[in-house]
Amino acid sequence: MKVAATEWVGLAVVATVFGIYHLVEGGCSGKCCRGTDLTCKTTDWRMDRVYGSCYCDEGCQRTRDCCFDYPTECPAQSCVVSEWSYWSGCAKPCQRSFRVRRRHIEREPSNSGEACPPLEEQAGCMEFQTHQGQHCAQTQGPALITTMEYGKERTKHRLYGDPMDSGFCMEFKMETLSPHCMVDNRPYTRWMQYLREGFTVCVTCQPPAMHAVNGSRSCQGDGNDADRDELLPWQAMGNPRCRGTWKKVQRLQHCSCPQVHSFVFI
Repeated sequence: MKVAATEWVGLAVVATVFGIYHLVEGGCSGKCCRGTDLTCKTTDWRMDRVYGSCYCDEGCQRTRDCCFDYPTECPAQSCVVSEWSYWSGCAKPCQRSFRVRRRHIEREPSNSGEACPPLEEQAGCMEFQTHQGQHCAQTQGPALITTMEYGKERTKHRLYGDPMDSGFCMEFKMETLSPHCMVDNRPYTRWMQYLREGFTVCVTCQPPAMHAVNGSRSCQGDGNDADRDELLPWQAMGNPRCRGTWKKVQRLQHCSCPQVHSFVFI
């Protein structure tokens, strides 16, 4: 059967038009969608080598019906965040509070990329001077403790003209412990998971938490004047529900506990 020349020309035009349409409409170029979007589709070869409807949304990776060029046109992009800001100050002198630092999202995750990490961190703090430079009166209450890592960054103050550079160490035997210490997994509270009943812990008393009374040095809640069998309350800074009691063992010039069982008065 012979085909007229005009019919061949018509078929060539249709083929050309279809080819252009395929190049423009097919594949995921410019069509990447977030989440699951049933309208985010086209007609082309799929990644499983089947020709037909294929998708360019993030859900296609789960349903395995992505267009062939999805990995190159819609690559996974993890969240990008800025550097941490400087720590904020403690805005309430003579009150136990928190300092905060933050960062912001510079690029949202896409195509099942890694999610954004926490954008805010808190750390315990206490100002030991008023804005007028007067030292805060020490109040009664439980000993507030935090990790030694935070203690390394604390600013040393001079109290009563005594530099008190060395500080001292108090050893306690942990008696009771609330379950809230074990379930908090925020970056600045993970140290609480190392607290255990029956263990001996070391707590350093150092400026600016240290104060002088009648010529002796002590920290709030250190139990320096308590009997050995007396139960003393403590509370973890950063998680007020992490609290318990301990008994004084002894006072030392330098702490000798393992790092995970060494803390600082705040």
